[in-house]
Amino acid sequence: MNVARLDGDKLGVSTELDGASGAAQPVALKVTPRDAADPSLVSQDASEQRTSPVYGALDLGTNNCRLLVARPSRRGFLVVDAFSRIIRLGEGVSTTGQLSNEAMERTIDALRICSVKLARARTVRSRLVATEACRVARNGTAFLDRVKQELGLRIEILTREMEAKLAVSGCAALIDQRADLVLVFDIGGGSSELIWLDLSRRRGAPRHSLAERVEAQNCIAAWTSLPVGVVTLAERYGGQHVTNDSFEAMVAHVMGMLGPFEREYRFRPAMQRASTHLLGTSGTVTTIAGVHLGLPRYDRSRVDGCWMQTSDARSIVRNLLNRSYEERISEPCIGRDRADLVLAGCAILEALLRVWPCERLRVADRGLREGILANLMAEDGVTRDNRRHQGQQR
Repeated sequence: MNVARLDGDKLGVSTELDGASGAAQPVALKVTPRDAADPSLVSQDASEQRTSPVYGALDLGTNNCRLLVARPSRRGFLVVDAFSRIIRLGEGVSTTGQLSNEAMERTIDALRICSVKLARARTVRSRLVATEACRVARNGTAFLDRVKQELGLRIEILTREMEAKLAVSGCAALIDQRADLVLVFDIGGGSSELIWLDLSRRRGAPRHSLAERVEAQNCIAAWTSLPVGVVTLAERYGGQHVTNDSFEAMVAHVMGMLGPFEREYRFRPAMQRASTHLLGTSGTVTTIAGVHLGLPRYDRSRVDGCWMQTSDARSIVRNLLNRSYEERISEPCIGRDRADLVLAGCAILEALLRVWPCERLRVADRGLREGILANLMAEDGVTRDNRRHQGQQR
């Protein structure tokens, strides 16, 4: 097993992402920092370590900078390095229209670490993407040009449609195959992606492969990207001291955005005739799950893939709403970095549940980066599942 100390108190380990269960099976080391590694820790054959190509995925979001470096493996891919840091790149963009100098400097510092990790891992292919903050900021493209000049990182601005598709690929393995409809949602810092999947389009398809994750995109019945996330909503309504009235104002604001989408596609009445569940991939739902589980510190192995009743999630939201800002800081699964943003995310979740009432919610501590890796590896045909399939065709 490869073990290396990462920057920012993150721990990098070789871990295998189990595509089906979402459950973690630690073998030799318990990993607790958020975004440090993937669900289950396993050993890897030395020859496979030397010969398997390495891929990289970077997600430069409005609030976070996240990197994942992995090799293809029997069940999906093996994470060999990871990094995550809150950089708040989009801080103030909703009012000024520009990335601030302070936010850009914070982000450059984080990206410099990512650049070193990608080079050290000798990645054969990587995809580095930026999302809403760089999409909407007037100086977003100029900032990425600076990143290219100073660090040699070519970061593309991802379209909202591609962001939605990659999010589906990244967490598709956590979809309940018995469901008819699934709402995948990603509550980001500056935008929120919503994707309705109609699983009747792929009955009987094989499971547990990267190909399946990519093919899940074919089940997309409708999608939308809301120009609202935890950072933008908190900046508009306040994040530190949230009252019942300001929380309801946030919920109403988001519901106003959801209305046209629901009127066009009418998923609410369809839910009454179909087995439906929600699948959330964001810091909001993972935080709620961590609080619900009473974790003494955030533990990805306990959160990723866990199921919740939405009534329990709403109880946690009400509990957090009744806490002071200082009390939210003291919650181990929130902390100072998220205490002023968590209720904005909760308001977006509450709006979703009011428009589309549903009993079951599955939590994914995976998403865009995993989707990027799945697509890259599938394109190259480097997975064991693909090799076996190609051999059968010959």
